[in-house]
Amino acid sequence: MSRTLKAGLALAIAASTGLSTPAFAENDETFFRQVVGQWSGPGEIVAGKYKGTKFICDFAGTQHAKSVGMALDGSCRVGLFSQPMRAEVVRGGKGYTGAFQDGAKGKGLDIVSGDVGADRIVVGLDRKQLKGAMIARLADQDTMAITVSVRVASDLVPVIGMNLKRTGAVRQSALAD
Repeated sequence: MSRTLKAGLALAIAASTGLSTPAFAENDETFFRQVVGQWSGPGEIVAGKYKGTKFICDFAGTQHAKSVGMALDGSCRVGLFSQPMRAEVVRGGKGYTGAFQDGAKGKGLDIVSGDVGADRIVVGLDRKQLKGAMIARLADQDTMAITVSVRVASDLVPVIGMNLKRTGAVRQSALAD
């Protein structure tokens, strides 16, 4: 897969992902609990050099073990070619941070900000000159739409769209004191 396609697909899984206010805990945890489970679905690059490229992704969403946040592990494939994907977003201080793949210092992207609601997350994305945003919205318990946009001049231009469906039952557990 091309480097641009890999970066774009990595952006998309962040649904999978620091502008929230201090009163964010309840909505944040509600959203992250709803993303736990197996997800699968098609996506398409809708702008740029690879416009029209279609792909399929499969992810496992888990709540972060030590902090408010989540991780997505899985892969995306175009034809016969598959690329492992990993994203993690956690609350730190007054906002959110995280990374896709190995972060901007490697071949991935950094999550530099985030705002979480009961049914959506919006994160700011950064890699050198590339600035953008990802929105993941739960239409219902089993459907998630993801849009990744990049900044071109002063506009955010959508470049990737995905529609994921839950492929298994939601598994949640609570620890008793």
